[in-house]
Amino acid sequence: MRRALPVVAVLLLATSACGIRATTVPVDVGAAPSRVSCDTQEQPSGVQGFRATVELVCGSQLVGVERVVPVPEKKPVRDPLAMVAQALLEALERTPTTEERDAGFTSEVPVGLSAGAARPGDPTGTVRLSRKPEDLPPVALSQIVCTLAGSEALKATPGPVILGGPDVDPPRAWECTDAVRSRPESVPTLGELATPAPTPS
Repeated sequence: MRRALPVVAVLLLATSACGIRATTVPVDVGAAPSRVSCDTQEQPSGVQGFRATVELVCGSQLVGVERVVPVPEKKPVRDPLAMVAQALLEALERTPTTEERDAGFTSEVPVGLSAGAARPGDPTGTVRLSRKPEDLPPVALSQIVCTLAGSEALKATPGPVILGGPDVDPPRAWECTDAVRSRPESVPTLGELATPAPTPS
C-alpha cells in the first residue's frame, strides 16, 4: 500500500483541462421510439483533480464516463485512499449534466453517502461507507463497485472492491463483472467476506 500513496497524492494534485468522454454504447431501451446514444462529447474543463472513469446508468446498464474528478469537498479523514473514494462518490452523487442526460445517462447513487478510512483489523484497501453497502439500492452499489474497481488512484492492481459500513460488521468484497455491468440491478446484496492480510492497527 505504501507504494500507492505517492501515486494517489500526485493524482489528487494533478490539474487537467480535459472534459467528459463516454464509451459509445448505443442501447435499445425497448418501447422507446429512439435509441439513446450513451455518448457525450469531450469538453474543456478547468477543474483541478484526477482523471477517472465514473460508471453511470444508461439503457439499464453501466457505461463509463471519463471525467476529471475534483478533490472531495468533504474531508472527514486524511487517509489518501478514503479521500479518493470520497471524490469518486461525490462524482457519482452529482446530477448528470444536461448533455449527459440528453445522451441517456442517470445515476442512482444517493446524495450524502460518504467514505471513510478502514478500521484497525480491516483488510488492506477497505473503504468504509456511511451506510451499509447491502442497504444501498442494487444499481447504486453496482455503480460504486465498478467505479472504485476501475480507479487507478484507488487500486494499484485489479481485483475486488472491499467495502464496509459504519458499524463493526466485517467488510465484504464485490467484483465488477460483465454481468454486473450489463445488469447492475442483479449485483449480489452481500459480497464475499474479505480475507486479505489486515492493515496495521
